[in-house]
Amino acid sequence: RNAAHLLHAAAGGPAAVAIACGRGNNGGDGFVIARHLENLGHRVRLLLATDPAGSTGDAAINYAIAVRAGIGIEPLDRADAAGWEAAFAGPGDAATWIVDALLGTGAVGAPRGPVALAIDAINAVRDRGSARVLAVDIPSGMDCDTGATPGSCIRADLTGTFVARKTGFDAPGADRLTGPVHVLDIGLPRALLRQVFAAKGS
Repeated sequence: RNAAHLLHAAAGGPAAVAIACGRGNNGGDGFVIARHLENLGHRVRLLLATDPAGSTGDAAINYAIAVRAGIGIEPLDRADAAGWEAAFAGPGDAATWIVDALLGTGAVGAPRGPVALAIDAINAVRDRGSARVLAVDIPSGMDCDTGATPGSCIRADLTGTFVARKTGFDAPGADRLTGPVHVLDIGLPRALLRQVFAAKGS
């Protein structure tokens, strides 16, 4: 919910939004964000880099909700880079905002396959000035602990990260990939947060 409100404020109101989703919790976040953006009046499309049949847990549940809600869904797990760029351009309503919900903090190594193609296409659209990019939790392709980018990595205009800043955001040059970072509350109890930070020595 808070990620949707962050985009809504940055966009200055309803916009055409394409949400690029991978498998796992980050993709699941994208499905949830789509629902809240629609409620705020945005025109939303979900672009899928992986077959949703492989989703499990909360991601699978929220995908099913998105389907029942009638949100536009385009499977692009077999698309090439040109296919991804074309999807951001339409049909008929070019995205002015792209949400990166491809890879989360658990991703390891360089992005591969359709996810890497999606990242490269998002960057190409952004670099042309056709759309701005919101990264969900972390720019896809960045290591959340070190800030390293072993392969393709999203260049976001802003990042909505959950609970706390990631250590990798403080690496030299990381700000060129994250843009301004906004820490978003997801309702975790403060006592639990104190325990987590104490364990990390924060």
